[in-house]
Amino acid sequence: MKTTWWKESVVYQIYPRSFQDSNHDGIGDLGGILTRLDYLKDLGVDVVWICPVYDSPNVDNGYDIQDYKKILDTFGTMEDFDRLLEGLHSRGMKLLMDLVVNHTSDQHEWFQQALQSRDNPYHDYYIWQDGTPDKLPNNWQSHFSGSAWEYVPHLGQYYLHIFAKQQPDLNWKNPKVREGVKDIMRFWLDKGVDGFRMDTLNFYSKVDGFPSVEGVEGLARAHRYYQNGPHIHEYLRELHNDVLVHYDAMTVGETPNVTPEIAELYVADERQEINMLFQFEHMSVDSGPKDKWDLIPWDFVKFKKIMTKWQTGLHGRGWNSLYLSNHDQPRPLGRFADGRVYRKESAKLLGTMTHTMEGTPYIYQGEELGMVNVKFPDISNYRDVQTLNLYEDLSSKGVSHADIMQKIYTKGRDNARTPMQWSCERYGGFSDTEPWIELNPSYLEINAEQQAQDPDSVLQYYKHLIHLRKQYPVMVHGDFIDCLPEDPDRYAYLRTLNGERLFVLLNFKDHPVEAFLPEGMDPTGWELLISNYPAASDPCESLRPYEARVFYQKEAMSL
Repeated sequence: MKTTWWKESVVYQIYPRSFQDSNHDGIGDLGGILTRLDYLKDLGVDVVWICPVYDSPNVDNGYDIQDYKKILDTFGTMEDFDRLLEGLHSRGMKLLMDLVVNHTSDQHEWFQQALQSRDNPYHDYYIWQDGTPDKLPNNWQSHFSGSAWEYVPHLGQYYLHIFAKQQPDLNWKNPKVREGVKDIMRFWLDKGVDGFRMDTLNFYSKVDGFPSVEGVEGLARAHRYYQNGPHIHEYLRELHNDVLVHYDAMTVGETPNVTPEIAELYVADERQEINMLFQFEHMSVDSGPKDKWDLIPWDFVKFKKIMTKWQTGLHGRGWNSLYLSNHDQPRPLGRFADGRVYRKESAKLLGTMTHTMEGTPYIYQGEELGMVNVKFPDISNYRDVQTLNLYEDLSSKGVSHADIMQKIYTKGRDNARTPMQWSCERYGGFSDTEPWIELNPSYLEINAEQQAQDPDSVLQYYKHLIHLRKQYPVMVHGDFIDCLPEDPDRYAYLRTLNGERLFVLLNFKDHPVEAFLPEGMDPTGWELLISNYPAASDPCESLRPYEARVFYQKEAMSL
């Protein structure tokens, strides 16, 4: 068992635009985050990850970066950033920045230079293909709808953009691009930041030749041609050896479409690439084969098997990231559990699972309160470019407003981007003026102020979970055994480490189910560490709807 600070940490993710407004413009900012640091310290988190605050046109809410060494005026100044960093460090917390270098904004100086001519030194910083207006280079589809190629008439070329057309992909084959990325990393590490969440990390290397996806009419998702590409590990080892090795930094990569076997190539210690990654397999259990908008009922047994596969597949070989939501995902309540009748119990259940597995837990802002998805009545209420493009695309194909909105209600990214719900006062304590996006009306019932006073709240439960994780090493590093892999109702697993045993029993149904004890487990020899209901008088009592029970046992030492 190798210990290190980022393994024992709990990370809290902040979407700055929606966390806390301090300058009365309805938009969250660095000053607002600074005012809430004591809240985060009291929660017990060790690392704060903030989504991009760099200078940006905000086509994709900061993931289209114009200047990597400047703070967007909306969020504050570099002096504000320095104060935030000092505020975190003085409280014993660390800061993780978002590093977005698969692409830049089309307003970045590099791309503006690249547009000047084919001979410009910066032209080769991006990915270009010759063509004509009526003939695309291939049939690759952008993640934000439409073609992944945009034509530039005066150059007679297309540039690649896996995301919005305002987000041109960088050409990582060019050593000057890689040197530019290293320079950005050193700039922030030298300021004192403690690591990076590396956006779309496995997109950096594309397959040579840019082949079309065969057997598909029209545009197609081409993941296999631009994810986990032929040079990706070469690039990451270069970043590690030239930059990261000189700092005690944490790195986590966003990597769709990986298996535990592929993940090991990124995160194994001897590979010297990154510390951990975000995999997406468990986030696709309610998506059909087309894309995330292809809605299907979630398969609980499949979900369990995926979670278990990653627990056992990386144990001793790499490190997991544990998450159920983030700025790109809807709220987990209503998705993996009940967000209405049993909202409080469900929120505690899901938190119990993510904090009792091997890996580093990530809490997305509001998750510790049990925040839920929002149903705005009209597309005009939404701000996310992916959502707006989807609506336009499907509307043009004759899909009804109701059907499109159901997709948005279920999977839209703005579900996670409504303002943080601090109190029941007007605008939820987020701001004293109208926010950039409407609040979820649930703020009247779900907010931090009320939960801070309620010993039975989701917030207090999360504090207890985090405390237990720091107290019991078996929660962090223990082996993992799935005790009921085919059970349609319950998730039951055993963790073991150096004579310590942890048994976690979770009911994912809205009705009582039978309790379960592993074979040979004496119920009298176990301590109930935490439950989201009042403790059962008998551990063998039926599990109540969405009940979580966590038991602990330490073997007696022989004299």
